[in-house]
Amino acid sequence: MLQEHIVQNKPALLIEGQKRYAVVSDLHIGFESSLASNEIFLGKNTTVDETIDEISQIIASEKPDSVILLGDVKSSIKTISKTEWNDVPLFFEKISKKCHVILVPGNHDANIQRLVPDDITLISSTGMVEENILFTHGHTMPSENFSHVNKIVMGHVHPVFFQEESVVNGQRVWISLKTKKENIFPSTSGELEITIVPSFNKYFYATSKRQYKKSISPIIEKIKQVSSARIVTLDGTIIGDETILDQVL
Repeated sequence: MLQEHIVQNKPALLIEGQKRYAVVSDLHIGFESSLASNEIFLGKNTTVDETIDEISQIIASEKPDSVILLGDVKSSIKTISKTEWNDVPLFFEKISKKCHVILVPGNHDANIQRLVPDDITLISSTGMVEENILFTHGHTMPSENFSHVNKIVMGHVHPVFFQEESVVNGQRVWISLKTKKENIFPSTSGELEITIVPSFNKYFYATSKRQYKKSISPIIEKIKQVSSARIVTLDGTIIGDETILDQVL
């Protein structure tokens, strides 16, 4: 049975079994292009260099066999921007020298195969299964072919906690949900656990909920009624349960 724990102070999940996997999601490399259009400039290669450094640190400390990227490596949805043509291959080149990389594409990863080197394992956007866990981006409903799993690890929705008087207002958080399995896989019964990985992109936050637009996931839409939830900050502090889900989703 696979075991999991969050990497302290990092938006990364470590999965341990016969192999070790470090799981991250929603890098959104190239998102600076949209900021530049609003005259906000972060500097050339600033964010891709930061992303490479942070993931390299995780590889060095946790020593995974593979890094699983849960989609939205790039930021533009239907096209490849000039920034992405340069920065996405650079990212893959640097990280693949340190660790095997598996990519499960997300909704922002159209045509990403044109940017992926041969030594990267590119999976179908439907997701991949390791033992009892389905790893998927979260923008599509899982097929009944995956109904044997009892856990889903996903990204896509960029969970952030909103409570203006709180010291953790606007911070990225982990969400762990438990729901009836038939909510996702109608042909089965039992309990299903869903772990939502925070966005690795640290610039995806806000201090006011009305200024922050999260992505909609059909998985989350199907499980409005959950049996339990746990909301955890990046440093591992539990800050709430299912009663505050509307403040993070």
